Amino acid sequence: MTDFIDLNGAEQSFGDSDAQREVRANDRQYVFHSWSAQNKIDPLPIAKGEGARFWDYDGNEFLDFSSQLVNLNLGHQHPGLVRAIQEQAGRLATIQPSIANDVRGELAKRIVEHSFDGARSVFFTNGGAEANEYAVRMARHHTGRQKVLARYRSYHGSTATAITATGDPRRWANGVLDAGVVHFFGPYPYRSEFFSESPEQETERALAHLEHTIQLEGPDTIAAIILETVTGTNGVLVPTPGYLAGVRALCDRYGIVMIADEVMVGFGRTGEWFAYQGFDVQPDLVTFAKGVNSGYVPLGGVVISEAIHNTFGDRAFPGGLTYSGHPLACAAGVATFDIFEEEGILERVRDLGSRVIAPRLAELAAKHPSVGEFRGLGLFWAMDLVLDRETREPLVPYNAAGEAAAPMNAVVAACKAGGLFPFVHFNRLQIAPPLVIGEDELVRGLDIIDAALDVADGYTTGA
Repeated sequence: MTDFIDLNGAEQSFGDSDAQREVRANDRQYVFHSWSAQNKIDPLPIAKGEGARFWDYDGNEFLDFSSQLVNLNLGHQHPGLVRAIQEQAGRLATIQPSIANDVRGELAKRIVEHSFDGARSVFFTNGGAEANEYAVRMARHHTGRQKVLARYRSYHGSTATAITATGDPRRWANGVLDAGVVHFFGPYPYRSEFFSESPEQETERALAHLEHTIQLEGPDTIAAIILETVTGTNGVLVPTPGYLAGVRALCDRYGIVMIADEVMVGFGRTGEWFAYQGFDVQPDLVTFAKGVNSGYVPLGGVVISEAIHNTFGDRAFPGGLTYSGHPLACAAGVATFDIFEEEGILERVRDLGSRVIAPRLAELAAKHPSVGEFRGLGLFWAMDLVLDRETREPLVPYNAAGEAAAPMNAVVAACKAGGLFPFVHFNRLQIAPPLVIGEDELVRGLDIIDAALDVADGYTTGA
């Protein structure tokens, strides 16, 4: 029986220890991994993926509850995406970005048509970090200003401006690569910086804090405010009522460009084409990547407003990339739009989120003392795990490592032992499966999480 196809196109069966040994040996000998101490990791070799599942070489099956890096919106090996790439490779594998290309233009047209009122064009990049870099560059040239405001508890990428704008510990070791970035606090009612007693009060106080930051930094020095529409890795922080509209109003008042980072939440993750569409707000620039083609071929970009597009009508934009709008990546992007319509992806995301996930997480929160709060929408949720519900002390400290991270490591191990590959960051267990996941698979994954939370409960100290 054939279980997977190997590097040489040969049919193989699970349990091939020689094949697994070779994959592991080559990885450890020659691959340098990101965000890792190279001598302390042992990556799991994976043989194949299909839909919302993948398998290691021993045949162990995992439900992918992280969509890899929250990019695999249409799942592993979607036949429509694979076919689009194969067909494009057969007729034109690549062409430089200064030449007009049918599939690149078609994808840009569809993105603009599905984006905000006043959207004019798309600048394509190779991924999300570059998209944020170029969005900031556009804002700076458009306004003639240099400063950029970004939130704590954020992630915008690991290139120079993107990592400086990032508001989590991954920034620390990289120093200040862009001296024009200033951080501020966004709303987070469960762990409020503003001692708020309601989501509405959190909005009011967070906006007042942001305006004070603008005033103290000097409005005429600030080019842009960049923020994840729904904060991703740092907690699935859904904007409090009126917050994004308030940010938009402040940007308008002070002539600041509003950049919506939709790298993680764009293309259906929250049940909308773009997450900001669920909050009645119009950004000036929107960055995207990941879900635009599920990462089958690297692709990102910036959706550009008419006003900013026109800034570069008669003067050159100072930037470009060799692989901007690569035809293979764009072909998968066009296919993504077709698949979303054919399979009713947005509708099923909203349905599964409201009908299956939300009520089940409410049950888990009532059952498990380790669940302090759950929050999210669509197929994007987080459970804030705690030692004590009364004090809200996190299950592990902020940026925990080594022995301090043991409780979350134990929860992860329980998930994997149950056949689920989880998305975990600090004290949060996050839920972000492929948007094509079957309802039975989703329920099974939540059952596995239910059992893993028993492990978390064992560390709780509250009543």
